[in-house]
Amino acid sequence: MTTTIEGVRDGAVITTCGSFFRGPAPQWYPTDESLQTPDVVGDYLARGWMPKAAFVTKETPIVAFGSCFASNVSNYLAKRGYSVISHGDSSGDGTAYVTKMGDGMVHTHAILQQFRWAWKNEQPKVALWHGYKAERFGYDEEARLATKALFDRADLFIITLGLSEVWYDEVTGEVFWRAPPREVFDASRHKFRLSRSDETKRNLAEIWALVRAFRPDAKVVLTISPIPLAATFRDVGCISANAVSKAILRGAVDEFYEETEGKGSNLFYFPSYDMVMYGFDNQWTADRRHVYSHVLDFNMKVFEHYYCVPGLSKARLDASYRRARLLDRSIGRDGHAAVAKMSPELQAAQLAERRRAVARRKRSPKYLAALLVNRIRRRFKF
Repeated sequence: MTTTIEGVRDGAVITTCGSFFRGPAPQWYPTDESLQTPDVVGDYLARGWMPKAAFVTKETPIVAFGSCFASNVSNYLAKRGYSVISHGDSSGDGTAYVTKMGDGMVHTHAILQQFRWAWKNEQPKVALWHGYKAERFGYDEEARLATKALFDRADLFIITLGLSEVWYDEVTGEVFWRAPPREVFDASRHKFRLSRSDETKRNLAEIWALVRAFRPDAKVVLTISPIPLAATFRDVGCISANAVSKAILRGAVDEFYEETEGKGSNLFYFPSYDMVMYGFDNQWTADRRHVYSHVLDFNMKVFEHYYCVPGLSKARLDASYRRARLLDRSIGRDGHAAVAKMSPELQAAQLAERRRAVARRKRSPKYLAALLVNRIRRRFKF
């Protein structure tokens, strides 16, 4: 059995059994140490997904809607001075549903309905759109025109997908925004199902085709919300149901992106779901559904760094991740209350000590030798 140098991860040479070919430059799964390295964001969290050049300026009209996680995108960019025209009352009179209810359109069917309605004047045959308190959102022409005006202005659509479980009207086949309200529920025609990967891809393809037809130069960023299901209507545990629901979305988006990306398409995937789920150990508050603010803040800073002009410096981005990881470990050690109790002075002291530890490691002979091996491999391509 031969031993083969496969590459370098975090300054350490990776050696494996030479029985299997892993390609010229395999990307290794991060260890705990990996998440403390200076280039962790570019190497592990954002690699391969970011645009070649930032393109979102303070004047770029942005429409952001979809699942509840979409509001985090809208709120952050609006506070940073970017032109999120679907945020708050910036649509004029605020009658567009993507302004009123933009974070409540939690699946691809609901999102597609808005594009069909705005641009093609196609509306469902039955009442499907209801708000958080089961209030009915009708197919009002004024609201449609307000939505169309937003879409006609947008140079960037940020679309956040939330779940794959849907309720639908069996007679028409049309899908509710959410579950049907109790007062109108009809067991003979209102049914539940899981919207599978092929259906999700078809919806994404139609959304993409509509954007290309009506806003051919606009860009689309797809994201997936990390927020889990509150409950499932399947007769399985909600943890398993949520895993399936997210896997369908992530797989469908990946397939659709690969089939469309690289053809001059202006289509992007922002890995918010991936970063929240796998870049932290204690990302959830006590209800295990809502994400801590420092994790959300880091997530949005990644977007600003890579997508926006003037954007955010790498130094500020890296500092944001170090701070978030510091709080992440504090939660794991002391519980949820640690975030509230930790003083800024303590945060600064722990952060300074971590920086000194990283600096010591980078001066070690093992680290320097690994870097040399990696440079030789890149130079001679072996």
